Amino acid sequence: MPRLGLIFGDQLNTDHALLYALDPDQDFLVLGELAAETDYVPHHGQKIALIFAAMRHRRAELEADGWTVHYHHFDPDSDLRSFTDLVGALLAEQKVEEVVVSWPGEWRVLDEVRGWEQVLGVAVTVLPDTRFVSPLEDFQRWAAGRKSLRMEFFYREMRRRTGLLMDGKQPVGGQWNFDASNRKRWRGEPPSARPMRFSADEVTTEVLELVAGDIPHFGDLEGFDYPVTRAQARRALSHFISSALPHFGDFQDALPDEEDYLFHSRLSSSLNLGLLTPMEVCHAAEQAWQEGAAPLNAVEGFIRQVIGWREYIRGIYWLKMPEYAEGNALGNDQPLPAWYWSGKTGMRCLQRAIDATRRNAYAHHIQRLMVTGNFALLLGVVPAEICEWYLAVYADAYDWVELPNTLGMVMHADGGLLASKPYAASGKYIQRMGDHCAHCRYRVADTLGEDACPFNALYWDFLARHRAQFQSNPRMAMMYRNLDRMDEERLAAIRARAQDLRAGVEEL
Repeated sequence: MPRLGLIFGDQLNTDHALLYALDPDQDFLVLGELAAETDYVPHHGQKIALIFAAMRHRRAELEADGWTVHYHHFDPDSDLRSFTDLVGALLAEQKVEEVVVSWPGEWRVLDEVRGWEQVLGVAVTVLPDTRFVSPLEDFQRWAAGRKSLRMEFFYREMRRRTGLLMDGKQPVGGQWNFDASNRKRWRGEPPSARPMRFSADEVTTEVLELVAGDIPHFGDLEGFDYPVTRAQARRALSHFISSALPHFGDFQDALPDEEDYLFHSRLSSSLNLGLLTPMEVCHAAEQAWQEGAAPLNAVEGFIRQVIGWREYIRGIYWLKMPEYAEGNALGNDQPLPAWYWSGKTGMRCLQRAIDATRRNAYAHHIQRLMVTGNFALLLGVVPAEICEWYLAVYADAYDWVELPNTLGMVMHADGGLLASKPYAASGKYIQRMGDHCAHCRYRVADTLGEDACPFNALYWDFLARHRAQFQSNPRMAMMYRNLDRMDEERLAAIRARAQDLRAGVEEL
């Protein structure tokens, strides 16, 4: 009897474990565009289109390689809504010895797969996910017995393991991390470098028309230009290495008002779909440094995001799920403002970040962490609500990467497992890193008054509300010294202003 190999839509890598475990002369592959995967959160239309278009192109490649592929096209009226429905329907049509999958990217999917033996009465094998450098077992061994699971130490081990940017046993340049060199404000020079754009072919055009007509979604479809094949993704990588990487390091934290991308790569969507591998993008960056085409601080910063942060986040997710998703260490109870979906707010930094998100299904990491994320942290948004928003609106967002980044890094809702201190900041940070404040209706220099930047009062109130949790943290000592310099009357006025902001947040 044949075996059925189900390929999830975010696992389109050419080294997929199924392609080595199954026999194309006997076994068959399955891909499906399923309603349950489009509506469990209100996904961005471009995210849905990207996944479906990439799946359809991958199907053609697999068939050209000799595989039999059963492909389920999206049908809003179909009874086949879920992976379970799809696999169950195929099992009803023909006898199958075994269902084989690769380790999913989301806990909810793994939980579904684990029920198939009982629900569908079929043997199920789950193979490793080959899209990552570090197997989950290796991360678990690294984490075992450690009091602190800081990314920096995991990253150093990954550098040693891969040999990237290493001189024997020592890091090239004499230090592991050049992050202190990567915080310059961009003032218009050098010219920004946009990611490579790709026009929609016939297959992608059909998908865009499908999403526009039949699938409820967030955001704009117009302007869709993501790579949807491995060949396109490799061209996008080459374009980034030559045009943007040389300046990526210096300006990776910059917040210019009129730039959506600046020198960021937008390669995360291709990495997370499996169209690119982490080692090939790291080797390309390392080669640029070796050839003198990109400085060390840029290359190290880029590689750290790929083999450091990306691998670490995935390890944390699978180490701590499913309980991790329930974290709310700061006791937040504020609803997510409705304008996170519309972008209709007078706060310029938030308006620009959300507008870019609506148009592109993308915002870079500082917009996510220090603008939309920082505001949600200071406001006290319920972690589950902001986590759902991030999962929905970004083309590169899958639960394994979104949840730890948002719940842990952005919201500090895991009690400090990921980050030793919360990434809380006043409007001064945003002013220092860009020019949003010059175009804003609120005054970044003011903390009190109707025209004062809302970040400021919320920041000081956040410190006051959570003093018991953070005042002994050595990384926050200066913040609390500054707070303690305020007289009681001013602090009371600030906290009253913060309370008014939370009560009237929908009007900001």
